[in-house]
Amino acid sequence: MAAQKPLVIISGQIQQLPSGDTLSAAASEVDVVSLTAAATVVALCPVYISAANTFNKAAANASGTAKPIGFAVDAISSAASGFIQTDGIIAGTTGEWDAVAGTTGGLTAGTTYFLSGTAGLITATAPSASGNYVVKVGTAISTIELEISISNSTLLA
Repeated sequence: MAAQKPLVIISGQIQQLPSGDTLSAAASEVDVVSLTAAATVVALCPVYISAANTFNKAAANASGTAKPIGFAVDAISSAASGFIQTDGIIAGTTGEWDAVAGTTGGLTAGTTYFLSGTAGLITATAPSASGNYVVKVGTAISTIELEISISNSTLLA
């Protein structure tokens, strides 16, 4: 099969990419799903699937809630639909991160964050109490950005 040239717009006309030219664009894939909230959540709150097409605040203190799928993109009222980001880099303000990470000034770059035992929160310290689950949710790349990387939960005996 012969290689095909992409179509581009040149002087308002659709044409094949000219020989010798290249495409230059930032490319990233971010998965976002629309679900209904079982409870009101703040922006950047970690959430899990609580019923068909429904989410609730994730927490590391029970097996059913310790399986986060992602983070609320915005604040979402109970029974309202909203977007949940499941991968990629999620960004918020330092104040929004302070509300879900218990920090001052946002996230700490390079720090790994875990699901907290308190519903809807994350923490830089992995849970250590018996009966809690250790679930990595991501790594901060700046004070306002988290690379989502959710791991399987591990029960602490």
